[in-house]
Amino acid sequence: MGKFQDIIQSDTPTLVDFYATWCGPCQAMMPTIDQLKQKKGNSLRILKIDVDKNQEVAARFKIRSVPTLMLFKKGEVIWRQSGGMDLNTLIQKTKV
Repeated sequence: MGKFQDIIQSDTPTLVDFYATWCGPCQAMMPTIDQLKQKKGNSLRILKIDVDKNQEVAARFKIRSVPTLMLFKKGEVIWRQSGGMDLNTLIQKTKV
């Protein structure tokens, strides 16, 4: 958990994508997340967390459904939403 904490404490906004490999909507979000990374470049860090492999982190943030996206800056949660969304919505939500 130490490295995760270091990453979300950064000045660079970090979008954390809590997902599961068996989750259809999570798989559908992957191309959108990739497009977001291309648009935002180094101004946004994206971290993908498999809830099945990282149950402690998922429990800490009370992840009840996947996909759940959380935006952190300096360790603070700026935004959180569960479910899929389109690229334009993600771009708007990640303006920090």
